[in-house]
Amino acid sequence: MESVIERLVAMGMSEDEAARKAPKFAQAIEAVNDLDPGARNDVSVFWVPGRIEFLGKHTDYAGGRSLLCAVERGLCMAAVPRRDRWFRVRDARSGETMEARLDVEESPVPGHWSNYPITVARRIARNFALPLVGADVAFVSDLPIAAGMSSSSALVVGVFLALSDANDLSQRAEYRRNIHGREALAGYLGCVENGLTFGELEADSGVGTFGGSEDHTAILCGRHDALVQYSFCPVRYERTVPISPGLAFVIASSGIIAEKSAGALARYNDVSRKAQSIAERWCAARSSSHTPLGDLVSTPNGAVKLRDWLEQEATRDASAEPLRERFEQFVIESTSIIPAAGDALQRGDLARLGELVDESMHNATAMLHNQVPETVHLAAKARELGAHAASAFGAGFGGSVWALVPGTEAQRIRREWEKDYVARFPEHAGRAEFFITRAGPAAGKL
Repeated sequence: MESVIERLVAMGMSEDEAARKAPKFAQAIEAVNDLDPGARNDVSVFWVPGRIEFLGKHTDYAGGRSLLCAVERGLCMAAVPRRDRWFRVRDARSGETMEARLDVEESPVPGHWSNYPITVARRIARNFALPLVGADVAFVSDLPIAAGMSSSSALVVGVFLALSDANDLSQRAEYRRNIHGREALAGYLGCVENGLTFGELEADSGVGTFGGSEDHTAILCGRHDALVQYSFCPVRYERTVPISPGLAFVIASSGIIAEKSAGALARYNDVSRKAQSIAERWCAARSSSHTPLGDLVSTPNGAVKLRDWLEQEATRDASAEPLRERFEQFVIESTSIIPAAGDALQRGDLARLGELVDESMHNATAMLHNQVPETVHLAAKARELGAHAASAFGAGFGGSVWALVPGTEAQRIRREWEKDYVARFPEHAGRAEFFITRAGPAAGKL
C-alpha cells in the first residue's frame, strides 16, 4: 500500500491521513477480489472525498454561488471491469452487495444506498451507446453517513468514475461533445442525481431530490489547502481562496440523520421549489424562457426589480409571501456574504470572516428554516470555544457543522466541543462524531 500512500500525498493529502487510508484501500481491494477472484491484476483504485460547503446554503440549484472544499475523508474504492453488462457494488465494511445491469429498465430502490449506483447505471445506459460493460466495485467509507458531507454524491461520483474507466467513456463522441472537463462532469453528475437533461445527454429518473451540482463540484474540483468558489447552472469556476496552514477544520456530525428521504426529502425539496418558483413566476409574467434565479439577480438592478415584484405579488397572492424571505436569503448569501467572506479569508481578516459566517447561519435559521436546535447550538458553542468561524452546512434539518480553528487549538476545541455536545444532547451521543480535517484533494484514480 506504500504506492497508494505516495499517490495520495502527491495529490495533496496529509501524510498522516494518507497512511490511515492504506488499510481501507486494502480492504476495498480484498472485497472486490472476493467478487471476482481472478481479477487481482486488473484492479483500479479511486479516491473520492466528501465535502464541506463552507458557504452557499441552498444556492447552487438556483444558479447562485458557493465556497467549497473537499475533505480528507471519503470513499476508498476498488473496481474491476466485467465482460458483460452486470455491475456489482459492495460496501466492504458491512458486506452488503447490490447488483444490477447497465440498463434503462433497472429500478432503483428509494431510501436504500443502492439507489445511487443504480441511478448512475440507468443514466449511463441511456446516454452512451452500446457496447457497454459493467464492473465489480467495492468501497470503504470513513465519512459519517447521512451527515451532510455528501456521502451519497461521493458514491455517485465514484461509481461513475469506475464505470467510465471500464468503458473509456471520456473517449466516446457523446462524452466529448457534452462534457468538457471536470466542471462539466460535475454538472452532468448533478443532473444524474436530479434527473435533468445535460446538453444532448437525455434525462432519466434521478434519486428524488431537486438538488444541484455543488457536491459533485467540490468532490471533483476541490483543491487541497484551499476553498474554491463556483457559480452554477452551469458550473463556472470563479476563484481559489488559499487557507492558511495555521488553520484547520473541526467537523461535528450532530448524529441527526440528514438523509434526503421521507420527511427530510420533502422539507429539502420544499426549500428548492421556492427558489425555482420565484424564477418561474417572474419568467411566466414576462412570457420569457426559464432563467435560473442567479442569472436574473445578476442582471442590472435585477435584485431590486425582483424584490419590488415579489412585494407586489405578495399583496395579491398570499402564496407568494414565503418566497420573499427565500429570495432575501438567496441574494444575501450568494451576492453579498460569499464574495465578502472569500475576500476576508484571503486577506487574513478572520474576525470579519466570523461575522459574515454568523450572518449566514442566522439567515439559514430565520429564512431557510432548515436548522435544528442541535446545529444552532454546535455553531454557537464552537465560536465560544475559540473558532474563527462556524456554520452548519448541507441540506440542513440535521447533519454537520464545521468550525475553522487555529491548528494549535484543534485538538482542544474538538475535545471540549464533543464533551459539551454529549452533555447537552445525550440522545445523540451514540451517532455523533467529531474529527479534524484539512481541505483535501479532489477525486481521482490512483
